[in-house]
Amino acid sequence: MPWRESTVMEERLRFVARRLEGEPMTALCREFGISRKTGHKIFARWKAHGLEAIADRPRRPGRVANRLPMPVEATIVALRREHPTWGARKLRELLMRRLGPGMAVPARSTIHAVLDRHGLVEHARARRPRATGTPLSAPDAPNDLWCVDFKGEFRLGDGRLCYPLTVTDQVSRYLLMVEALEGTAEAPVFTAFHRLFEERGLPRAIRSDNGVPFASRGLYGLSRLSVWWLRLGIGLERITPGRPQQNGRHERMHLTLKQETTRPAAANSLAQQARFDAFVAGFNAERPHEALAMKTPAEVYIASARPFPGLPELAYPFHDRDLIVARNGTIGLHGRQVVISTVFEGQRLGLREVDTDVWLVSFMHYDLGYIDLEARTLQTIDTPFGPRVSPM
Repeated sequence: MPWRESTVMEERLRFVARRLEGEPMTALCREFGISRKTGHKIFARWKAHGLEAIADRPRRPGRVANRLPMPVEATIVALRREHPTWGARKLRELLMRRLGPGMAVPARSTIHAVLDRHGLVEHARARRPRATGTPLSAPDAPNDLWCVDFKGEFRLGDGRLCYPLTVTDQVSRYLLMVEALEGTAEAPVFTAFHRLFEERGLPRAIRSDNGVPFASRGLYGLSRLSVWWLRLGIGLERITPGRPQQNGRHERMHLTLKQETTRPAAANSLAQQARFDAFVAGFNAERPHEALAMKTPAEVYIASARPFPGLPELAYPFHDRDLIVARNGTIGLHGRQVVISTVFEGQRLGLREVDTDVWLVSFMHYDLGYIDLEARTLQTIDTPFGPRVSPM
């Protein structure tokens, strides 16, 4: 029997008691409906720490990654205001004295990131405009904004799943692409967009949801695909999770696509792609839209004036040095490996020393955060792909 939610503690006590009486672990786990791994964990906790150890544990993390307790952060800000010319290295030494022995002291990069968040860091150069993140734009012309998504997967006649990759132009409603893919893996999506960029040119921005391969749970939600878009000078827009209406025009097209091409589905992927191609032709050239004064998308859309040039070389004239991110997502700095993110594999980053052994890390004109050689990790700041938090 599985754990009863109202008496989880009681069930665990019964489990431990019967195990102490000598009953076999495998048989007990089977009876209580849990895995042997869970059973061993419960019993080991009881042996190590007694009754308290098998009580329910909070599932929410005790702290948010890269966030200091508010009193510590406030102390750092106060110390900087007392000593406005001191850098993170000296402030850390003073913080150690203020906090006293036995208290954890943040790394220098963390202290520098706190100062940056509160507007207490003077940047050597003005920040250039950053790519659009969570805020959504109101485009005026074709190719100002493309919208991309995967329409829900469905099963073909041969039993295989089909994942339609769809791209539309926000202003003209022009359906740029419907590609019958076998999944959401990055490689086929790269290929599809490469072909689309060659055919139609580049948009100013692309709007997507937060799913793969458009985004990830990694650094700033970036994926290899979105990093590639940034390299091409394309801005990023992401809808708020759980709010598909922010991509409403695209979702409405999906409904029509589903009704006219998947009921029933074609026998195989090639036949389904032929249906998609026929739908795209009719949707663009024959179907009038009320929002377009009954014009068709083809009468409004024009190809982008921004050609697809391939990837431009990156240079960092305002930085002290530049490094290429290795396959494992790290860079080597003064003989030490520092973790950045695997989504930047093969990308060239700029580094500038802003304090003793504290380095600002940039990708193109986006500042990713700070590293120091003690921590060997990247201390993130407010996302560079959206609005920064106002200084307090």
